[in-house]
Amino acid sequence: MTGVVERLKKRWFLISLVIVFSVGLVFHDSLTPIPEMKLLRSTIVFVVLYLMALPLSLKAISSGLRRPAGALLSIVMNYGLLPLVAYAVSLAITDAQVSKGLLVAAVTPCTLASASVWTRKAGGNDSVSILVTLLTNLLCFLIAPLWLLFYFGSSEGAEAISINAMVVKLGTLVVLPMALAQITRVHKPTATWSTDHKKYFSIAAQCGILSMVFMGAIKVAPELIAAGTNKGLMLVLVTVVSVLVVHSSVFWVGLWTGKALQLPREDYIAVGFAGSQKTLMVGLLICMELKVLVIPMVLYHVCQLFIDTIFADHLVEQTKAEDGDEAHVESQSVESP
Repeated sequence: MTGVVERLKKRWFLISLVIVFSVGLVFHDSLTPIPEMKLLRSTIVFVVLYLMALPLSLKAISSGLRRPAGALLSIVMNYGLLPLVAYAVSLAITDAQVSKGLLVAAVTPCTLASASVWTRKAGGNDSVSILVTLLTNLLCFLIAPLWLLFYFGSSEGAEAISINAMVVKLGTLVVLPMALAQITRVHKPTATWSTDHKKYFSIAAQCGILSMVFMGAIKVAPELIAAGTNKGLMLVLVTVVSVLVVHSSVFWVGLWTGKALQLPREDYIAVGFAGSQKTLMVGLLICMELKVLVIPMVLYHVCQLFIDTIFADHLVEQTKAEDGDEAHVESQSVESP
């Protein structure tokens, strides 16, 4: 029983994700005005990204800069290959809203926490993941609008937001809070305090993300209900398959490319995770601004957490096996006359 409780505690965010999404769907009629409160949405995004960036250590970032090849390859994977793979997959999707949602998910930056966590769990270099996280989030206000322009053309955003306005909004709500967080860390006692309490910052930020998921569920509820149960389930199934194909293919291509380029093992492991993970908060913001279905973004985030757990465990076992083989070879060479 204790083991079950501990597992539930570890998965509290995913469980809460399902609960808040379900509540938003069921009670959407009486909650319709909430997602339309743009100031509330913007404030949540700003605060969440500030809280998530505050514990990021400049020491880890400088460590990543000393071996920049892994970070550069990760950025190419995250902002170059992944959007192209998503575009190819989207051509096979008949539902326009799912297709658009997948493309929006593809242009968001790397996750602010989980990429480094999974990299570390798999025995990789988390300083590379942290550097990629910082750079992709700082660059997203330029790169995401360009990809959206490529995908949809200049007219797509006309109903909600122009590309120029998107640059300003992402700069204000993503780049600015991250920059402010790092400026705050210049004060050493504050930097030490925020690092020591990063667990609580993470919990607060995840609560903010849940509130955005809640708003997204309220917005998408009428479309899902109108689609009916069978079509709704098919929509979810197609989305899950699509995000798994995109995420997994880029993960392994990044890993194998890093290996082919003879990067250190811990660096190419970081490339796999940092090159394929996408942040939920920025994706939800773009989806809601462009009136695009949020389900692909939410499912991308959920699926990457589950599948990367499997990938991390596989890499750990692979490392143990390789270390065991090396130890066996060494022992044989010592024993031989």
